[in-house]
Amino acid sequence: MSALVLTGRGVSIEDVAAVARAGRRVEVAPAVMERLDRARKVLDRAAASGQPIYGLNTGLGANLGTSVSGDASAFQHQLLEGRSGAVGDALPQDIVRATMLARTAMFSAGGSGISSEVFLALIGALNAGVHPVMPSLGSIGDSDLVLMATLGRMLTGDGEADFQGRRMPAAKALAMARLAPVSLAPKDGLSLISASAVSAGSGALAAADALSAFAQQQQAGALTIEGIGANQTILDPRLQAARPAAGQQQAAQGLRDLLARDKAPTPATLQDPLSIRCMPSIHGALLQAIDQARQAVEIELNAAADNPLVLGDDDTVLSTGNFHTPSLSLAFETLSLAIAQCAAACAARFLQLTGSGRNGLPKYLSPVGGASAGFVPLQKTVSAILAAIRHRANPVMLDFLQVSEGVEDHATQAPLAVSKCADMIALWQRLIAFELMAAAQAVDLRDGLTLASGTAGIHAAVRALVAPLREDRALGIDAEALYAALATGTWLP
Repeated sequence: MSALVLTGRGVSIEDVAAVARAGRRVEVAPAVMERLDRARKVLDRAAASGQPIYGLNTGLGANLGTSVSGDASAFQHQLLEGRSGAVGDALPQDIVRATMLARTAMFSAGGSGISSEVFLALIGALNAGVHPVMPSLGSIGDSDLVLMATLGRMLTGDGEADFQGRRMPAAKALAMARLAPVSLAPKDGLSLISASAVSAGSGALAAADALSAFAQQQQAGALTIEGIGANQTILDPRLQAARPAAGQQQAAQGLRDLLARDKAPTPATLQDPLSIRCMPSIHGALLQAIDQARQAVEIELNAAADNPLVLGDDDTVLSTGNFHTPSLSLAFETLSLAIAQCAAACAARFLQLTGSGRNGLPKYLSPVGGASAGFVPLQKTVSAILAAIRHRANPVMLDFLQVSEGVEDHATQAPLAVSKCADMIALWQRLIAFELMAAAQAVDLRDGLTLASGTAGIHAAVRALVAPLREDRALGIDAEALYAALATGTWLP
C-alpha cells in the first residue's frame, strides 16, 4: 500500500480508514512544510509585536483577560496539564489513529502556526504506532481539547501510550520507538489540542463503516426480494425517474444490478409490503445521509480550524470560531435517523419472511412444520436490537450546559453524535445478518427458483457461514458468525 502524502487537501474517509486500520504510512509534501514555516514566522512576528494572541500570551476560556509572560514553553505544558480532564474507557486504537491523522491533515492545511518539529513528531508517532491512551469522555464538541490533551502530553513524554500492544509510560514508548519527546514552542500546546480531531477522525471511520453496511443492506434486500418472490417492477428506472428523490435512483440501480437476469421471475403478488416495495426510497434516503456525513467530515479533515488562525498569505493572526462543528454534528444526527429508518425496514422484512407464511413460504421458514419454532424466536431478538437502535437515534446535539463562566455557552456534542451513530451501525449490521439468514432460508424453500448471478453469490456467501435450517437449532450462534463476517470485512459475496 502506497503512503498517504499530505498536501493540505484531498484527504478522504477512505484514507483515514486505511491509516487507522490498515497501518498505511503517512508522508508530507514539501509544500506543506513551506506553508507551516511561513505561518510560524507570521505567528512569531505577531507575538514579538506585542499583539494579544489567544493561548500564546493570554489565558484560555474565562482566563482570556489574563496576560501571560515568562517561559512560553512552560505555559504550553501548563495548558496541556490543566486540560487533561478526560475520563472513562480508553478509545479504541483505530479511533486514536484516526484522530492523529485528522490532526496532521488539519495542520497540513496551514493556519495553526505549529512548529515543524512538533508536526513531524506527530507524524513520526503515528507511523511508529505510538498512540496516546485517550479516555473517551470529556469533549462537548467545542473542539475536543480535553481529549486531545492526552495526545499533546504523549508527544512531550508525559502520560501513557499504547505501543506494540502494551500500555506503558509515554516516555518509554517513545524511547522504544526511537522517538524523542518534543519541546513546545509558543502556541504549540494549544495547536495540538484546539481541534475537533476526535470528532473528525471517528466520524471518518463511522462514515466509511456506514457505506460498507449500506452495501450489505442492499445485498440483503435483494436476497429478500428473491426469497419472498417480490414484484421486481418496483425497480423500473422509469418509476425512479418519475420521483427522483435523494439517492433513490442510485439505490434502485444497485438493486437492479444484483437482481439482473435475462427475464425476471413471475412475482407472487401485485404489490408487496412497504418495507419491500419502497426499498429504493428508504435506501436512497440513507445514501444521501451518508454522503452528507462524508462531506461534513472531509471538510473538517482538509480545513484550517484553529483558534487563533494564522493567515500566512496576509501576515496576520485572527481569533476564530472555526473549531465549532454544528454541521458535523447535524450530519451525524441525520445519519443516525436515516440508519434507524433503514434498520426498521430491515426488521420489518425479517418479520415478513419469518411470519405465518407469505407468498407460499412455510410458516416460520421451518421445513418440518408442526411444533417447530423455526425462525420465529429470532423476532424477539430483532425487536430488541431495533429498540436499541431507536434509543440511540435520539438527538444529543442540543444537550449542553454553559461552561467556563458562560464563555462557552454553546456546544455541538459532535463526539457523542458520532459515537452513538457508530454504535447504531454495529447494531444495524446484526439486523442485516438476520435478514440475510432468513432470505437465504426462503430461497432454499422456494421450489424451482433460479437466482440471478448477483443474488446467487450473496446466497453462497451466507451458506458458507450458515447451514440451511432443517430442524430447530441455536440460530443465535449462526447470526453471530454472520455478523462477525459483516463487521470485520471478511464478508465477500
